[in-house]
Amino acid sequence: MISVTVPICNEAGNIAPLYERIRAALEKIGQPWELILVNDGSNDGSDALLDEIAAKDSAVKVIHFRRNFGQTAAMMAGFEHARGDVIIPMDGDLQNDPADIPLMLAKLEEGYDVCSGWRKDRKDNAIKRNLPSILANQLISLVSGVRLHDFGCSLKAYRREVIEGVRLYGEMHRFLPIYAKWHGAKITEVTVSHFARTSGSSKYGLERVLKVLADLIVVKFLDRFQQKPMYLFGAVGLGAFSISLLSGALSLYRKVMDGEPFIQNPLLLLSVLTAVSGLMCILMGLLAEMVMRTFYESQGKQVYLIRETRNMERGTVTVVLPPREG
Repeated sequence: MISVTVPICNEAGNIAPLYERIRAALEKIGQPWELILVNDGSNDGSDALLDEIAAKDSAVKVIHFRRNFGQTAAMMAGFEHARGDVIIPMDGDLQNDPADIPLMLAKLEEGYDVCSGWRKDRKDNAIKRNLPSILANQLISLVSGVRLHDFGCSLKAYRREVIEGVRLYGEMHRFLPIYAKWHGAKITEVTVSHFARTSGSSKYGLERVLKVLADLIVVKFLDRFQQKPMYLFGAVGLGAFSISLLSGALSLYRKVMDGEPFIQNPLLLLSVLTAVSGLMCILMGLLAEMVMRTFYESQGKQVYLIRETRNMERGTVTVVLPPREG
């Protein structure tokens, strides 16, 4: 089954044509499908329009949030309620083209686990949207090692197994291909159509750039140090201790050789501050190690992922006993 999930926030003018276009595209594929529309706290009458569509088409599922929680939360709700083996998120502003869905499914048939859309000819404001997006995509590719032209394009296709269990927060929906890569996914991208918005208003602004940068720091931390946070905190702590020892030694040297009073030497204050900072980093690293172990052990999570096995049955253990004497 194919599950298409769409976050909806004040898109009353786009809902009817969006539904018709998605339905037409999915019916041509010839596979079972469902459409999950997540109402992210709309206040323009979108909820009534969504209920009307769901009432006449049982393939349409509707989720109403109590208030606006953001695109990432709406996307996660769609993923968690999807039943399909392939999950396809897309925007609800008619800027994505559902006719591109078969192209993505064809890429999955070739053996890929994720197919990302690339809005090569993007119909948005060049200064406010396109330029920041280009810079952000290059930075994300550089930091994450996942080479995509357009992380911000919502139109993507995922095999369920590569995103199952993934939890997203903040604005991290654009980093889903990175999470999938951590699960060993094969990722590709295809050029998709992009249309100018004809109804409603954009929910994006330049402030999103700062949010993306902050989330990118989190993603990089999780990539490198999720299982060993002490490596990061310990390195910073040891670096601070090194600065403390060096500045303390210089302060003592100037006291002995030049007779400079400690109270007039800023190096002594630097030595004390960096020593305290180094100690705090070490203690934070130990605390992070405890939190990490609690996270994995309390939920029964493993620190490895198995792609497949041979001649093994789930839940069975083979015990080899030593030969009996005599």
